[in-house]
Amino acid sequence: MTARGRVSSPPVPAVALSVVIPAYNEAARIGPTVARVIAYLDGRADLAGRWEVIVVDDGSRDTTADVARAAAGGEARARVLVQPANRGKGAAVKAGVLASAGDRVLFSDADLATPIEELAKLEAALAAGADVAIASRALPDSDIRVRQHRLRETMGRTFNVVVRALMAQAVGGVRDTQCGFKLFTRAAADALFGALTIDAFAFDVELLVLARGRFRVAEVPVVWRHVEESKVSPGRDAVRMFADVVRLRWRHR
Repeated sequence: MTARGRVSSPPVPAVALSVVIPAYNEAARIGPTVARVIAYLDGRADLAGRWEVIVVDDGSRDTTADVARAAAGGEARARVLVQPANRGKGAAVKAGVLASAGDRVLFSDADLATPIEELAKLEAALAAGADVAIASRALPDSDIRVRQHRLRETMGRTFNVVVRALMAQAVGGVRDTQCGFKLFTRAAADALFGALTIDAFAFDVELLVLARGRFRVAEVPVVWRHVEESKVSPGRDAVRMFADVVRLRWRHR
């Protein structure tokens, strides 16, 4: 009872963790992904009732949004944000992060190439003092269960070599900038995504550039496996990624 005789509502629990999943034409796999993420979060007693899942449909031409809603079983279990047009992974992740409310914010690729269970490793890095924890496939303790096709693997390695050659200091010596599994404190998420300008796949590099000198970044070895039907084109997207990195290098000289 309140002083005026009214029954007060119980306090709404603060959101401890937001999970943002960007999705573009992912109707075939977004359902199992959403279900697996929710099952994992439901199993975390420390997060009981204090988590949210946000799927950002980046202008898909299929039924990604409907499948995600059905898998979630209602808006109380997961929100689905629909971008009016396809703008790119960076724009989708940014929209989801800035719409989130968690004290910590994870973004995860829709294919769960890094299993959601690997979140504990990134959380340990934040508990040790990091502001940003990024999953890595390039550290000695990284566990690659299924490798990519040789062409994609070569493209990824070449991209990382170019990033380190042009921007080693700017990205703090990070060896794998592109793994789609990164965890942020609320302060880091708001500051970095609020300033993000790259809409496409090279947005990860810009996040690290923006974090330089402001936030502590930890690179964490994880389990990873290649999943077929990658949305990265070895041609068109590779050219755009390289062009974005060159622009970043020019901008942050």
